[in-house]
Amino acid sequence: MTTTGDMQVTARGGPWWWERRRGAVLDVGLAVVSALECAAEGVPFAWDAGIPVAAGVLFGLLAGSVLLVRRKWPIAVVLVAIAVTPAQMGFLMGIVGLYTLAACELPRRIIGSLAGMSLLGTLIVTFVRVRQDMARGDLGIGDWFVPFAAVTTSLGLTAPPVLLGLYAGARRRLMESLRERADDLERELQLLAERAEERAEWARGEERTRIAREMHDVVAHRVSLMVVHAAALQAVARKDPEKAVKNAALVGDMGRQALTELREMLGVLRSGGQAPRERASVPLAAVGAAAAAAASRAAEAEGEGPSLAELDELVGQSAAAGMVVDLSVQGEVRSYAPVVEQTAFRVVQEALTNVHKHASGAKTYVRLAHRASEIAMQVENDPPPEPASASSAGLPSGGNGLVGMKERVAALGGVFVSGPTDAGGFRVSAVIPAVVSA
Repeated sequence: MTTTGDMQVTARGGPWWWERRRGAVLDVGLAVVSALECAAEGVPFAWDAGIPVAAGVLFGLLAGSVLLVRRKWPIAVVLVAIAVTPAQMGFLMGIVGLYTLAACELPRRIIGSLAGMSLLGTLIVTFVRVRQDMARGDLGIGDWFVPFAAVTTSLGLTAPPVLLGLYAGARRRLMESLRERADDLERELQLLAERAEERAEWARGEERTRIAREMHDVVAHRVSLMVVHAAALQAVARKDPEKAVKNAALVGDMGRQALTELREMLGVLRSGGQAPRERASVPLAAVGAAAAAAASRAAEAEGEGPSLAELDELVGQSAAAGMVVDLSVQGEVRSYAPVVEQTAFRVVQEALTNVHKHASGAKTYVRLAHRASEIAMQVENDPPPEPASASSAGLPSGGNGLVGMKERVAALGGVFVSGPTDAGGFRVSAVIPAVVSA
């Protein structure tokens, strides 16, 4: 975490205009030192100006204490330092004021103008003072020393604080920019993590829906036929033992097929759900792995499902359970992509299962049409011969069959329609784009 933004605001605890207490302590200390310096320099100033010494000391104290407001009004501090330059006082105030001015967020023209004024004032005052000292005989050096001393002193008191202040200001702005970028990057990473978690949750939801749909398709049809055969077995057990044995064998076959398909599906789930705890320590990696695993398992399941070649066997199983089924195929029979064939097979399978549940004994028509760019299927049943026969086998219904069929067809860009017929039966129709397998 960075220390900018809200965290930086909460870290501020200085009085008045200071952001931190240590900054206030530093400025107070500098102001005290500057005031004492100016007070000491006010004594010779008072002698030269012919004023009382107390007035010179008081003037020095007031002038030096201006350094206290250097962070809030740096321009004022520099102007005061320039103003007291002829009195030869305020050297610390001038140096610190120029540094603070150069480090502030002020236009360069203002910084350059004030720095130039300070340079010029120091140059003139130094030139005059050195020339006066030479005239009094205090210095026995040639005339060349006067301009040399003036230029050197003015540059030494002006250039270093200005350059150091410009460097400090640029460095501070760079650090603030880096902190802002770090905060932005952290927010972006958090947003990406939230979006990745949402995508992973969506993938998990899609996976749960797909598993529920597959379980429904696998179990519902087989178990429905088993229940129908068991009901028939109960009815003919005493009257026709041979038919009872045949129905019992069919029930056993259906049960074994259902168990086999369930084992295969559970095996896929177990192999696809390994090592979830190992990835829990790396949230972003776990998110990506969950989404990839969901997509991989979906692709594997789509490639291993049933095909249209098993449609005759499916219709034969319903016929063996006592349903009168009429199967008709139109167009040239050809192979399609596994997901297309699996979806078409599941639609017919679930439609026949619904006939067993809700219209037992009704004649059913299964029509399959191979077209140039699509494959169409329709399962339509007549009304049941007797109203009580619809529930004679006692088959429960969860209401998920039609929803699952519609989801499968819509996922491939197809059209699904279902509803009662005028004759009192029920019709399920679906059209799927034909993606021919290579």
